[in-house]
Amino acid sequence: MAATTKPPANHEPRLWRIGRALTATSLGAAAAAGGVFLVLVALLDFPKIDTNAKLDASNLFELLKLSFGVVAGLGALVALVVAYRRQRLDEASAHRDVTRLHTERFTTAVTQLGDDSPAVRLGGVHALAGLTDDAPTRDLRQTCIDVLCAYLRLPHTPDPGPDLEHQQERHHFLALREVHHTIPRLIGDHYRAPAGAPRSWQGCDLDLTGTTIDGRLDFHGAIFTEGKLSFARVILDGGTVRFDDAIFSGGRLDFREADFKSGEVSFNRARFDGALVRFVDARFSGADVEFSEGVFLKGLLDFTGAAFNHGPVSFTKARFCGASVTFLRASITGAALFFDKATVSDGSLSLFQPAVRIEQLA
Repeated sequence: MAATTKPPANHEPRLWRIGRALTATSLGAAAAAGGVFLVLVALLDFPKIDTNAKLDASNLFELLKLSFGVVAGLGALVALVVAYRRQRLDEASAHRDVTRLHTERFTTAVTQLGDDSPAVRLGGVHALAGLTDDAPTRDLRQTCIDVLCAYLRLPHTPDPGPDLEHQQERHHFLALREVHHTIPRLIGDHYRAPAGAPRSWQGCDLDLTGTTIDGRLDFHGAIFTEGKLSFARVILDGGTVRFDDAIFSGGRLDFREADFKSGEVSFNRARFDGALVRFVDARFSGADVEFSEGVFLKGLLDFTGAAFNHGPVSFTKARFCGASVTFLRASITGAALFFDKATVSDGSLSLFQPAVRIEQLA
């Protein structure tokens, strides 16, 4: 890679100045003690102090004990504050050490991604995926994901073909393609992990804008409650993208201006509940697209301006129960949309302009 991306700086734990902490703690303790004393005096109906009484040895001894008790209490309070500050300093130091180690590993992994050897690049991909799992903060995790996505967006040399005179170049191309196929596989594996699991990337943004997908990207069963997944201007060229049984209860899924040339995109049995899903100006030019048995409860499914040129797009047995689905200004030339046994019970379903063909609309 041409440049090394640096992870964002992290905020260390805030530390109060020791003087301020001691002053605030002492005043708070004195106020609390005074309040307790007044409450006890009121509850026990303590008699008024006799100002004419003489200070004998017994009273003096009690006052000394009280003074020593107060001093000991303040000493313990100071020790507690100092220990707390020391703990906070240790935590801040540990945080810096973890961040420094993360930065060192990050730099090494990104350097591997820019190596000429495909094997070294593949090692860098796995190292960066592992580093994403170990990231101490959400921002650092997002940075690692962004770098993996950026690698997929980099231009790459096209296939030189099977000619024997280009055999070495083809082997190099196939090795680099293996690196490109590994990243989507790792992304899918981590997004399918349950939220809260150490390896889960759910909730993080995924920006695959402008990439070419010719391998397998599997999100089946994943749960998307936040974050943005951008597939804007992607080219599906023989690849497979699966969202079967996925749940979209928030966030955004953007296929704006995507070109589905060949391969398959499937949302079978997916559930959309409040998500914003856009296929605005997308081109369906040969891939199979499936929304069969999908459930659209809330949110928006937007096919505005989409061009259905070739290949089937199926909503067989889909249920529209409150979502807004629009195909306004979309066009069909040689493709077919199937709504066989689909049901609309609420929300809005805005179809095409007149004189277009929709197969088996329920």
